[in-house]
This record gives sequence, C-alpha cells and structure tokens, in this order.
Amino acid sequence: MTDLQSTDRATDNLLINCSGLHAEDSLLIVYEDHELGWYDEALVKLILAAARKIGINTSTLEVGAPGNHRNEDLLAAMQLSDCTLFLSRIGDQDRFATPEPGKKIVMCYVRSVDMLVSSFAATSYQAMVEMKTALDQLFGQAKHIEIRCPLGTHCDFWSEAGEIPAQHDVSLQRFPMGVITPIDADRLGGRVALSNFLTPTGSRVYEPANLALAETVFAVVESGRIVKFEGASQVVAQVVQHYQSVAQLFDIDANYIHSWHVGMHPGLSYRQSAADDPDRWSNTIFNHPRILHFHTCGAYPPGEICWIVKDPTIVLDGKTVWNNGVPQLEQFASTRNCLEKWPELKMLYTQEPGAIGI
Repeated sequence: MTDLQSTDRATDNLLINCSGLHAEDSLLIVYEDHELGWYDEALVKLILAAARKIGINTSTLEVGAPGNHRNEDLLAAMQLSDCTLFLSRIGDQDRFATPEPGKKIVMCYVRSVDMLVSSFAATSYQAMVEMKTALDQLFGQAKHIEIRCPLGTHCDFWSEAGEIPAQHDVSLQRFPMGVITPIDADRLGGRVALSNFLTPTGSRVYEPANLALAETVFAVVESGRIVKFEGASQVVAQVVQHYQSVAQLFDIDANYIHSWHVGMHPGLSYRQSAADDPDRWSNTIFNHPRILHFHTCGAYPPGEICWIVKDPTIVLDGKTVWNNGVPQLEQFASTRNCLEKWPELKMLYTQEPGAIGI
C-alpha cells in the first residue's frame, strides 16, 4: 500500500467511518498550536485537505494549551457545524460532556502523519468498535476479574455479572477506538505497582503535571479506595504530597479510585521517550494493549491522577483474556468471531505490537 493509499484510507476512516460525515456536511477542526508539541502541523493540513476533497464544508480554529475553564468562543463556533473534530487536548477535557442535540464531537488521538498512515488510524473504525463491544461484554459478564503485572500488581474485582453499557462510556466519538469501557473500581482490592510516572488524566490542568517515580511504589487498595502507599520512604512521601496537592487544589477526594480500563489497539506505536513529555505519553499510550490504566483522585470520571500498569495479565472468571500485555482473543468465542469477520483485525492482532515509549 502506498503512502497516498494509506493516507486516504486513514482520513476516510476518520472523517467517514468514525465521524459519519458526507459531502455538504459542515465540520469544524479545532487544532492545537503545533509548537506545544502534541499535534504536528502537517497532520492538520492533511486532514483539512482530505475533508475538502470529500466535499465537506470545513472551517478551522486554532487554540492554545488547555485551561480549567471552557472556551465560550469555541462553544459558539461548535454550534455552527454539524461536527467538531478536536486535534487538541481541549476536546479530551470535554469528552464526558454532552454534545448539543444533532451535533457530533470527535476526539482524535492521532498526533502525527506517521501515526495517521499506520494501522493505528487505518484499521477499520467499525471493526475496532465491534471488538470493543465484544470485550466489553466479556468484562461486563465476569464475576471475578484479576489484574496482575510483572512488577507485582495483584488486584481482584468482584461484581454481580451485568453487561457494561458499551455505547455510553463517553458521549463523543474517539478516534481511533482504542480502549474498552472503563470499569468501576468500587469493588476493587489489592496492590497496584506504580512505576515511571504519575500523570494527569487529561481532565484538568495543574502543576507539576507529572511525578517521576525513582522506584516502584505500591498503592494498597480496598473497595476502590487508596488505603496507603508502600515503598521507599522518600518516594512514598513524594507520592503522598502529589496527591494532597492535587486534591487540595480542586477540593476533591484524594483516595478515591474511579475506574480502570485496558488499551486494545496494537497498531499504536509511541516512538518518543516517555520522559520527554510524560503527560503526552500517558494520554496517548493508554490505547496500547500493553497498557492498563487507573483513574484516581476525584470521585468523578476520569479523576485527576493516572496510574499506568505495563504488561498486564487480566483473568476473567479464571480464564486469561490478557497475558503480559498480549490480548488472548482466540480464547473467547465472541472475540474470535470478530477476528474471523474482520481479516484486518486478525492481521492487526498478530502483528508485532508498536513501541510504548518506555
């Protein structure tokens, strides 16, 4: 497949398959100043050209870094278009807000042209939605979920079986579709190994945004609450201070764990170092199947502080669905049927997974 073919496939996937746009529809592309380092300028130009080629009436609005107040000018501009496409973190902040009736909002996690022409963006959006739905049903029907990781995470989640409402985890479209529906953590207990960085969830802005962890710290969890942190005293003190600072800033419950979910898109490759910008890394890499993350600090979705667990093993009622970061999709009828229906998914899940930045 040539670069041009890859580009057309990916932009059609974004604009038509995900956004549901047609010729004569109106689209507002809200893009972030490329000098902030999150979205490449060339990506915005490429998507704009693709939209206009399709015949979509497209306008653009440049924005800066996110703040903690909604932009009234942006809200007004959104009312003038059928769909708003965010190539900006501001869209991620509002991903749990309800769009106006008849309006669509799409949050794009593709950051560069390289990511756009990869299988991350080019794999059929509908295929990924169907795989997500199959996984949501598996997780939602499980009465006992176990989470492990090589660093020592060991958690158990018990629930009364009931399907997760797959279509209602957020009110906007995400592109690409890269995570299962968040699972409430109120019945979660055990120990979670925290390593590398604590990062923001993308909900609100605070400084310092990240906390580098010199050593692994364990969060002891009972019934979805942080009981204590264990590890080297100096690192634990830094973690506690970070939590207290964020909680005091927003007057929220520091010890509350809202939910967790695992990435499901092997096409994602993060080739930069996580240390270059831990916030950018965390808020991109969560789509990768080698990454499971928790939403903590705040009794609302998605909280304010993110825990990243690398290479998780997840067991549903005694049957492994993730093994050291590798989805075991052939082991369950619903996900196996999805692979058979979509040959490109079978190719995606057998390819070498992309880099994760650490």
